[in-house]
Parts: sequence; structure tokens; C-alpha cells
Amino acid sequence: MVRSHLLPDWDPEDTVAWEAGNKKIARRNLIWSVAAEHVGFSIWSIWSVMVLFMPTSVYGFSAGDKFLLGAIATLVGGCLRFPYTFATARFGGRNWTVFSALVLLVPTIGTMVLLANPVLPLWPYLLCAALAGLGGGNFASSMTNINAFYPQRLKGAALALNAGGGNLGVPIVQLVGLLVIATVGNRQPYWVCAVYLVLLAVAAIGAALYMDNLQHYQIQMSTMRAVLSERHTWVIALLYIGTFGSFIGFSFAFGQLLQINFIASGQSTAQASLHAAQIAFVGPLLGSLSRAYGGRLADRLGGGRVTLGVFCSMILAAGILVSASTFGDHGAAKAAGPVPAATMIWYVAGFIALFILSGIGNGSVYKMIPTIFEARSRSLQVSETERRQWSRSMAGALIGLTGAIGALGGVGVNLALQQSYLSNGTATAAFWAFALFYVAASALTWALYVRRPLQATALAVPEAASQAGLAYV
Repeated sequence: MVRSHLLPDWDPEDTVAWEAGNKKIARRNLIWSVAAEHVGFSIWSIWSVMVLFMPTSVYGFSAGDKFLLGAIATLVGGCLRFPYTFATARFGGRNWTVFSALVLLVPTIGTMVLLANPVLPLWPYLLCAALAGLGGGNFASSMTNINAFYPQRLKGAALALNAGGGNLGVPIVQLVGLLVIATVGNRQPYWVCAVYLVLLAVAAIGAALYMDNLQHYQIQMSTMRAVLSERHTWVIALLYIGTFGSFIGFSFAFGQLLQINFIASGQSTAQASLHAAQIAFVGPLLGSLSRAYGGRLADRLGGGRVTLGVFCSMILAAGILVSASTFGDHGAAKAAGPVPAATMIWYVAGFIALFILSGIGNGSVYKMIPTIFEARSRSLQVSETERRQWSRSMAGALIGLTGAIGALGGVGVNLALQQSYLSNGTATAAFWAFALFYVAASALTWALYVRRPLQATALAVPEAASQAGLAYV
């Protein structure tokens, strides 16, 4: 007998039904949602690995061209997060997860074809990188879907596991790239793609067999419109650009930056690719793992304080990169030789610090969102139940929107690096730009969320926003 994959009356808040079997259904959907999202993140960031297989002498692409590949993938992934937020409600969580996994076969196969033909111009590579950006949208649809399956008391743990499992797709694809380079060298990238063709098929088949659709789940556009009218929406989005945007942007760029510096230190392209791959996955891995710690720390100390501490620390980490980059350039120029080893150590240390701090900031900024709307809801002239409903619905909508806007920060990171190399031949100017952004984000966080208690800064909630939030399903 074929099992039905449609759940007509799903109520996660029904504790009796939850203990009677619904929690097993939710767990099954969570497992395969994490699997599909994880592979999606890997395909989204696959070009951060592919550039290690693309020697300039063979493909003819400059460092700026390769940073542009990362920027295009990040841009598409960020833009798609908004429509993907509504996709599971429109098409069903199971159906969309299967589709979103299968569609990633196209850029994966395309990557194999392009890298086998190094005589092609840049634009087909940019098109393929844009299609890889489809994997970035999987985060929004996966988070929205799992949010609907779990009761309020368990959403935090479920969403943290879902987000963390997805983020781990970034370091894992880089680890796969390392294994390929270490085993067969830097001229056989199709082995990385072959691994992910298999994993995409497994994710799609698993989702088709074990996931479910919810019949009556929907998301109201009115709530999203209400969130757009909130001033805190744009402040939080800006802060998330600084945290998650830094994480995903550096994840795309770190391997290539290492490769450039290893070549500058006198290594061959093959040696530089191997050594870059040995280090590159560590940063995204630590950034993914530190996200959960950031949330727990924010629970104890407050999201605003932790976020302020993160940005102040990121200023120092960016300062290390500025110093290492400047000293390395001048030292190599004076000696007319390779970049000093000590400079490389500080360079790597600065980036590792930024990855860890951006991960902590991801957790603390997301902690701020429900806190903000809890404070804002105090001005509503409604019942306690309606007040809490408004707070939860507005926070949920902002979480989805913030994830979409924040990912665009990765575009800025790669474009800044591209322009820095085009103009100066180094990344120093880009590192200065990152440091100045973190200064501005620190000042904004202090002014709005630390200097005064949030309750004192909460303004009256517009009536339209109130009604939209209360209508949220």
C-alpha cells in the first residue's frame, strides 16, 4: 500500500497527537529537510572550490573574474530566498524539496562540462554560477517548512539544527575538494561534481519517500508587507549583512585568497591549490559550529550586547587582515621575493577569527528579532493571546526576510575583493572597507539596542501592522 504524503490536519501544538506519533513524522521531515538543504548549500558554494581547479595559465581568468563568479552565485542565492520562503506553502514541503534538489543537477552537470572546456569565455561560467545560486534559496524554503512542523516550544532547537546542518554544506564541499586535490591533483574537478550528483539524487529520493506536504499551511503576504514598514526590519537586515554576509562571502573567497597568497609565497599552482584547500574548509566549519553558541550566549547576555561585542571584535580581526596584507605587500616588494611566512600566519588567523565571530553574530542577531517584536507588542491594545500571536508572526516573517537580505552581503564581499584586486592588485583596500562597515554596524547596534533598553526605544505599532500580524497563519 502506498503511503499518503499529504497531512490534512496537522496541529503541532496538540500534545496528545504529538506524543502519539506526530513527533516522529516531524523528525523524519526534519532529517530529510536538513539533508536537502545541506547539499543545496554545497552546490551554492561549489565555485569556491572550483576556482582552485582553474589555473590562470589554463583558463585565462583573473582573480577578479573568479571573485565575480562567487558574487553572482551569492547574489542569485540571496534573491531567491524571498520567493523560496513562500514556495513550500504554495507547492508543499515534500514537493518543493524534491524539485529544489533535482534542479541543482543542472548547474552541477554544467560545472563538469565547463571545466572540461577551458577555452570558453567567461559568460558561460557566470551563467552556471548563477544557476548554482539556486542552492542558496533552499535555506528559506527549508526553514519555513520545518517551522510549520514543530510546536512553538521546540521550534528553536529544530530551526537551529536545520540552519546549522545547512551551513555545514559550505565546509563539507570544500573538504570534498581537498580530498580530490590531495588524491588526484588539481586538474580533475569532475570528481567533486560526481560526488554531488550522487548526493543530490539521494536527497531527492529520500525527500520523495519520507517527507510530507501540509494541506492547510499558508503564509500571508500581508504580514510580510507589515514587516517591511518596520524600521527595525532594515536595521536588523543591515546587521545580518555584516554577520551572515561576512560568513557566506568569506566562505566563497577564502580558498582563492589563500591560493593567491601561497602562489605569491613562491609555490606552484598545484601546491598552492592543495595548501589552500587544506585550510579553506576550517573557517566555514568553525563559523557554522559557532552559530549555535552565539544564540545561547545571546540568551544569557542579550542579543544586542553580544552583537555589539561581535562587531567590535570583527573590527580588530579586519585590522589584523589590513596589517598582514599591507606588511606582506611591502615586505615582498622590499625583498623582491615571496610573502613572509609570518604574514601568512596572521592572515589565516584574521580570517579564522572573522569566521568564528560572524557565526556567533548570526546566532545573536536572530535572537534579537523575537526580542524586538516582544517589546514592540507591548503597545498593542489587544488580548495577551493576540499580542503573542502578533509578536511570533512578525518575528517569523522578519527571520525569512533577514535571511534573504543578509545573504546579499556576500555579494558585497566578493565585489569589494574583485575591485580591490582590479585596482591595486591586492585585497588591502577591501579589508579596509570591511573594517569600516563593522565600525558602522557597531555604532548602530550600540545606539539602538545597547545604549537604552529596547522597551524604551519601542515605538507605537501601526494599526496596519497590527492587523496584518494578527491575520498571519
